[in-house]
Amino acid sequence: MIDIRRIRTDLDAVTAALARRGDGTDEVTEVHRLDEQARLLSAERDGLRSQVNALSKQVGMLRRDGDVAAAEARQAESRELGELEKRLTAEADELSARVRDLLLRIPNLPAADVPDGGGPADNPTVKVVGPGDDPAAWAAHQRVPHWDIGTDLGILDLERGVKLSGAMFTMFRKQGATLARALCQAALDRNSDAFEEVRPPTVVLTETMVSTGHLPKFADDAYHLERDDLWAIPTAEVPLTSLARDEVLAEADLPMRLMAYTPCFRREAGSAGRDTRGLLRVHEFDKVEILAYTTPAQAADMHAEILARAEGLIAELGLTYRVLDLCAGDLGNSAARTFDIEVYAPGVDQWLEVSSVSWFSDYQARRANIRFRPSEGKGTEVVHTLNGSALAVPRVWAAVVETHRQPDGSVRVPEVLHPYLRGATEIR
Repeated sequence: MIDIRRIRTDLDAVTAALARRGDGTDEVTEVHRLDEQARLLSAERDGLRSQVNALSKQVGMLRRDGDVAAAEARQAESRELGELEKRLTAEADELSARVRDLLLRIPNLPAADVPDGGGPADNPTVKVVGPGDDPAAWAAHQRVPHWDIGTDLGILDLERGVKLSGAMFTMFRKQGATLARALCQAALDRNSDAFEEVRPPTVVLTETMVSTGHLPKFADDAYHLERDDLWAIPTAEVPLTSLARDEVLAEADLPMRLMAYTPCFRREAGSAGRDTRGLLRVHEFDKVEILAYTTPAQAADMHAEILARAEGLIAELGLTYRVLDLCAGDLGNSAARTFDIEVYAPGVDQWLEVSSVSWFSDYQARRANIRFRPSEGKGTEVVHTLNGSALAVPRVWAAVVETHRQPDGSVRVPEVLHPYLRGATEIR
């Protein structure tokens, strides 16, 4: 969440930053108003508390002196002030709770170097690797959508996936299942030189979802196990971010790099009718996430490193891709800066987002109460968090089978995946 001290001391700058997003300005103004009221009530309560303490001392002294009537009068006054103090405390607590609820819903402030813009159409393209979406660059045999390729080869069973679990669930079979697993294992292996592998739980507490900003604002997108009050994770970012929740780390241990393979679950609320065929938008998918805790000074270099790692595997898979610098109006709720990687899938003739590499400044760590103790100096500081998808299966799987489809209908397996396909170099 945003540091309340910034709202207290520089409301105009915070409001201007949120205006770039087009979201949160009304809420932050309300936070400022409620916070001022809560602080005034708290000050008044503290004054009453001092008066009650002073009266209690007077009552004791009067009783020792034998002045019972005066002692009882002071005691009655003390009780009256005590009741008023309780009412003020309750009002201040209620206002503070409303402030916190609003803070949990207000998005992060965009970094100063985030480009201006209102939505996806305004995202600058940083680079394009490969032929892009030039129609002349793709042969007819590559213009077949992955759902037809998968059905023809018997490696994608959409019909039975729906039979088992309903719409927007899918099922890989034979070498299609092996390919999905291979993509995840390749992503883990490519990052094992620097990132600690973690296998976190797939369901988490509400507090864990709140820490990343997925709750309360995006509850409709999440799967909630109401009986146990647990949430199916939408990404491994959620448990990895909370790994050090309520802890103080040593600066010497930063940056701390983590990675995890997990299934991910998203309800895709509001997406009815959009990209519902094949693997373009599904409710469950496998993904490898890489994440880091850093000091503020380390954040920029880590952002560049995670982006380079995510790009690297996409390039090794022989896919055409581009990198977008997300504008202020298209940033995710918790992000201060994001680069998206999109691959071009010739069979569906679409650019598909496969990775968002984001720096969250101290927004998530402040919610999760993750701090570090500087090597020099006193006190503690809030860490910064960053993450990105090292490999998300469905859309990459789709782009691989469309891009590498051969004239005879087979699919050439990218060399980087050969060790994970039991020696197979093609799928027939």
